[in-house]
Amino acid sequence: MTALIQAEGLHTYYGASHILFGVDIAIQPGESVGLLGRNGMGKTTLIRTLMGHITPTRGHVQYRGRSRSQPAPHQIARMGVAYVPEGRGIFPNLDVRENLLVAARPGFDGRQDWTYERVMETFPRLTERLSHGGQQLSGGEQQMLAIGRALMTNPDVLILDEATEGLAPIIVAEIWRIIATIREAGVATLIVDRNYRKVLAHTDRCVVLEKGHVVETRDSVTLAQNTELLTRYLGV
Repeated sequence: MTALIQAEGLHTYYGASHILFGVDIAIQPGESVGLLGRNGMGKTTLIRTLMGHITPTRGHVQYRGRSRSQPAPHQIARMGVAYVPEGRGIFPNLDVRENLLVAARPGFDGRQDWTYERVMETFPRLTERLSHGGQQLSGGEQQMLAIGRALMTNPDVLILDEATEGLAPIIVAEIWRIIATIREAGVATLIVDRNYRKVLAHTDRCVVLEKGHVVETRDSVTLAQNTELLTRYLGV
């Protein structure tokens, strides 16, 4: 099976600061992968490298088995990779419906599984806010809109960076319900979240970063039972 994303030997810098050290990571079709590590360990840098926002100094990334020396974000998106960044990035001057429809397109293979109607069914809270501008939504509603907008691209991979950060508990529970629904629909995911137990519960396996190095890659069930490793690398 060809990986949707296959990164090998990634070395990434911010200026003179060496952030990623030979990182390998792969995401298979339909697979849910968690990316764990303390703050400042390189998780967001890795995501931004995979999305083409940062060019690695060494190493390479393949999408569906195709190599790209300097992938541009829009090219990666066209390959079926959707990204919900920390901070959401919705359009504040567009209403909910416009935020969704501006991203609508068939998937890489022409599939249109995630229609506007299906997204509305998945996010019932947004149906009550269709005419509201992005800036009028609560933080939780903005997060739902950001995820819904990503789904409108009919992705094969959805990358979520801190999707529940700063949200009320009731909204956090709703976001995890939505993530479970997306996983059940067969969309591969890469999930970063501070609640490692939720990440472990909603993924097939997890990759752990420590100071820019991959220190563990294990199936989520096994890792959840390994208190020693969780304490060592996550401080829990």
